[in-house]
Order: sequence, then structure tokens, then C-alpha cells
Amino acid sequence: MERARENRRPVVGKPVPSVRDMGNRRPLRDINNHVGAQPYPCAIAKKPMLEKKRDEQKPAPVSRRPVTRKFAASLNPGGEPVAPGVDPHNEPIPDGTTDDDIESVDDNDEMDEEEQNENVDESLMDIDSADLGNPLAATEYVEEIYKFYRENEETSCVHPDYMSSQEDINEKMRAILVDWLIEVHYKFELMDETLFLTVNIIDRFLEKKVVPRKKLQLVGVTAMLLACKYEEVSVPVVEDLVLISDRAYTRGQILEMEKLILNTLQFNMSVPTPYVFMRRFLKAADSDKQLELVSFFMLELCLVEYQMLKYRPSLLAAAAVYTAQCAINHCRHWTKICELHSRYSRDQLIECSNMMVQFHQKAGGGKLTGVHRKYSTLKFGCAAKVEPAVFLLL
Repeated sequence: MERARENRRPVVGKPVPSVRDMGNRRPLRDINNHVGAQPYPCAIAKKPMLEKKRDEQKPAPVSRRPVTRKFAASLNPGGEPVAPGVDPHNEPIPDGTTDDDIESVDDNDEMDEEEQNENVDESLMDIDSADLGNPLAATEYVEEIYKFYRENEETSCVHPDYMSSQEDINEKMRAILVDWLIEVHYKFELMDETLFLTVNIIDRFLEKKVVPRKKLQLVGVTAMLLACKYEEVSVPVVEDLVLISDRAYTRGQILEMEKLILNTLQFNMSVPTPYVFMRRFLKAADSDKQLELVSFFMLELCLVEYQMLKYRPSLLAAAAVYTAQCAINHCRHWTKICELHSRYSRDQLIECSNMMVQFHQKAGGGKLTGVHRKYSTLKFGCAAKVEPAVFLLL
């Protein structure tokens, strides 16, 4: 009963029992938890066990404080007694960490921040995550598709000086033809990819065949017919093309030219044009409708210019997006995401972009204004009225 009473919590108002009344048990306030304190045996242990435990040398309880030189000196009975937790030199007592530990912790924090930044960057670089549920986006193999485009875009390119092999036509005539086809494309309300494929077919055919001046328009009309058959759902009939060319050619002449173009190009209509790259780069730029329209305005200005044939389709598309961003934002704007997906840095785009700015400046003047008039309409957001990014020329 006495043992039971001593384990009870003392009642308020009654005196706390003394050490003698408690027998061999120590009050809790006297228990020494400092390093080096002798372990006190349990009060209910039997005597043989107590003697056995006292004879054995038990290890000191583990302390949070490391044993340093100063602390070891404080534990030395031969030295001056040092109060626990007090440094005789008034220096802060270490908490168990060394400089190496602190540096390693800092390094780990920096590594964690870098890993978080990398994870954020990776999530930002993934521009297809929003289209995972869209089967038309082909997110599972879209990267392989564009890798194939980049490897094969040279097959769609022509020699930048191919017009020198022509005897009866020149660069200006080509520009007049393309400018007229842009108006025809707009009147028929055809898809964007149809226009770019039409111009590509014309250039590849003229590179391999010498064409007289009077048949140049026939080549253009027939190239548009082929592009419509490849890209469009609803294809214009041949009679519509006869009428649009002011009956300069008959239905039989158009069909005959169609055979000649297909045989010359070996029926190869599947070529990567600037349009396919433009769609990808606009997605990487997180474009809105204005940026999309201004970018296509820049790109269609390049279709008319013969000198732009020296650039790859992917470079033309990237430069168009970059120039449009600069014109809209009034600053040089090219993000890491755009650079990653286009494979072009800002320095690689400067030359082509400067030429686009010059085309933009003179788009409203001169005789070939088809692109400017097209993009001055409300349907195309009046994209042609955006101020040119002249600061890129400085």
C-alpha cells in the first residue's frame, strides 16, 4: 500500500512527501540528465539485479551536445568546474554541427532548389500536356513528327539562284504571280497550308523545268489545283480556275500541265513547308490571335520575295514569330521555350528578322500589295497595321 501511495500524484494543499518518505526513489526534480551523470536504478528492481547493474559499466546517455575539447575539459574533475551550458570564454556552445555540415546542408538546399527549378522548367517546356486528351494533337509522337520534318525540310528547299536557269522569266514575274495567287487564295477562302504548298510546288517545278513567260500563270493556277487536291476537303473545280485566270487557258491545258508537274516532281507533294513549323512555334510561344495573325502576315510577305528562298522553312517560321513578338511587345522577345522547340537562338534569327522588318515597312507601298490588303481587313485582325519593329534594325 505504501508503494501504491508513493506513485500517486499529490493532492493540492497537501505537503509533498520528502525523499526519506519516498524510500529509495528520487524525486523527479533531482534527476540529473547532464552528460556523465550516473544512471539511477529503478526503485522496484530486485537487489541482485541492482548489484549486477551497478557492477556493470553502462555507456553514458547520448546527448545532443558533441564532445569538444572545451566540453571535455569541463568534464575533467581535475580542472576548474564549469557550469553546464556555460562557455568560460563567453563563446557560443556549438550545437553539434560543423562547418562541413553547414556547407553540406547549404549545398543540399541549393540542389533542392535547382531540382525544383528543373522540374518547373520541364513542366513549362512540355507544351503538349494540355492536349493529352486530344487525339488530333498526336502528343504521343509529335516530337518524332517534327524531327522528321527537320530532317527532310531540305528536300522542300530549292536552290536560291534557280531563276538564273530560266530564259524568259525573272524574279519580278515570280513575285507578281505569287502576289496574284495570294489574292486568289483569299477569294476562294482556302486553308493556309494550301497557299504555302502552292508556292513550294511552283518553285520546285521552275527549278527543274524552263517555262516560257506566257505559261507562267498556267503553272501557278495548276500548282494551286494540286495543292487544293492535297490539302482541301472541298476542291475548286477546274472551270473556276479557268474563270479566275480570265480564260487565258483551257481546261485541257490545265489538266495537261497537272500531269507535267506531277511527273516532274515525281508525285512528291508531302514536303514540310513553313506552315507546319509555324504552327509548332506559335504553340511554343503560347500565342494569342494577334500574335498568330501578325506572324502569318510576316511569313506571307516572305512568299513574294525571291531572295527569301535561301532560308529554310523552319528558320522562316521562327523568324516570323520572333519578329511578330518584337512588333507587338516593342522589345526583343524570344523565350527559352521558343528556342528549345525551334532549335534557333535569337542571334540566328536576327538576319532573317531584319529583312522581314524591311518588308513590313514597304508592304503598303509599291505595286504588290496583295498581302498588305489581305491583312488590313477585319477578318485578319488588321495585322498589317501593327507598327514595324524598326528597333531591330539598329
